[in-house]
Amino acid sequence: MFRNILVCVDGSPQSDEALAQAIDLADCQHSRLTILTAIERPPAWATTPMTAASIEPLSSELADEGRRALTRAVDRVPDCIPVTKILSEDPIREALTAELDRGSYDLLVLGTHGRKALAASLHGSVSRYAVRRCQIPVLIVRHEEATEPHAAAVPDEPPGAVRQATAAI
Repeated sequence: MFRNILVCVDGSPQSDEALAQAIDLADCQHSRLTILTAIERPPAWATTPMTAASIEPLSSELADEGRRALTRAVDRVPDCIPVTKILSEDPIREALTAELDRGSYDLLVLGTHGRKALAASLHGSVSRYAVRRCQIPVLIVRHEEATEPHAAAVPDEPPGAVRQATAAI
């Protein structure tokens, strides 16, 4: 039974789906929900002396975006679920590690973009990071759009049709 659930959100459809699953779990198990959002930083390559003047407004916009994402997430939680909100200025991996060390969570819920290994290594996969380092169960939630290309490979069927899967033994 999960009594204390941590979910990371960033405003993406993937994190919105993860939040929906975390809310459902918290509701049916009468759990506490903690929502963590990390403020994104401008990329390191963009922070040069020549770009310093434009980085400050970008940093402010990213902070506002993080606050809005957290507010929208908290607003989705029903009043019957106790919720804690955390807005971190640390990078998400550091914020997540610190919160897991600080709290006594039973479950971590994350959305995933469904990137392949190379793209994940270039962009950084928080879900892969969490699975490798987390000492508690981790629920990785894929947004429906992430799985649609696979559905497109199935021939068109009339609405309500039932497909039967068979497997060779």
